[in-house]
Amino acid sequence: MIYLDHAATTPMSDQAKKTWLEANDVFYANTSSLHEAGTHSAKLLMTCQYQLATLVDTKEDGIFFTSGGSEANILALESLFSANRKNGNHVITSDIEHPSVLSFFKRLEALGVEVSYVKAKQNGRVCVTSVIKALRSDTCLVSIQHVNSETGIIQPVAKIGEYLKERSTVFHCDCVQSFGKISVTLNNLHADAISISSHKIYGPKGVGAVCFAPNTLWNSIHPLTTHQRGFRPGTLDMPGIAAFINSALDLHSHLEENLTDSWEKRQHFLNALFPLKDRLSIICASEEHQLPTIIGLSIEGVQGDYMLASLDRYHICISTGSACQSMKATPPAIMDSFFKTEVEQLRFFRVSLGISTTFEELEFTAKKIIQIAEN
Repeated sequence: MIYLDHAATTPMSDQAKKTWLEANDVFYANTSSLHEAGTHSAKLLMTCQYQLATLVDTKEDGIFFTSGGSEANILALESLFSANRKNGNHVITSDIEHPSVLSFFKRLEALGVEVSYVKAKQNGRVCVTSVIKALRSDTCLVSIQHVNSETGIIQPVAKIGEYLKERSTVFHCDCVQSFGKISVTLNNLHADAISISSHKIYGPKGVGAVCFAPNTLWNSIHPLTTHQRGFRPGTLDMPGIAAFINSALDLHSHLEENLTDSWEKRQHFLNALFPLKDRLSIICASEEHQLPTIIGLSIEGVQGDYMLASLDRYHICISTGSACQSMKATPPAIMDSFFKTEVEQLRFFRVSLGISTTFEELEFTAKKIIQIAEN
């Protein structure tokens, strides 16, 4: 099998599996239990918090673990809004956010909160000026994603965050697709909170985290909850958290090396698709604003679903966008930035590379894509 859907999920690394097994044998006790075994688990939790805090440039008491990226988004936004809603009844996001983020803002609308949805420009990037223009004196929260999961386009969140920090407006950033692949810290994004996920970086599924900058105000939304200072109820999955942090540390130690390798693989794959150049559209931004591991493509005359199903016959796994939106009949909102009609939008498909992806696999995949497109 050739797996080219790493933006949806990644296989666990061998080291993450080893860490999970070892932690499961030793650190199985509840971190809140007062006996010796519970104390050992609590110490491991503190170590994991410290290690992750070091990676994202914050303090360990600002690290909270969740069941994944979607829950991290929702809990971060709920806790931030609860603590800061006294500052106003208006919030801002973009229309290209992950479904978990959009779901939160739709619920706010139903509660009478005013929500401004900023649209992406023709290059697939949210306009900083549009966010600034949408700001009001009663804006209490802004959430903009770091990297779009369909296209891999990097959003100008650092500039947005810098402006918001000057106004003391709370800023959340969904970093699920960027963490572990490019530099992500609360400081360089000027964010008050970020959300990240384990299974996007070769860790286990069912683990994520919210990372708050120092002195960020948040409220517990779960009464009577004692775990993680009331941030999230439930016994922590310490083996999963340990494996997640192991993967994060490993990727960050090879960040530049992996990034260079991904750009080489990307270009090799696109070069192999050269025979389709007159029909092929590459949905991307400039190299400065593009995550190389996500390659959005469209071929004139071929629907994305057909390409996916046809490649699957050759045991090649791709997608037609975010796995969280795969059951929707309509294309994701970011397609409006690149295509004029729904017919054009439905041609979109996504190839996403991983560390283990080989040049040979990409050559074979390109050959099959050409074959399918020409039949």
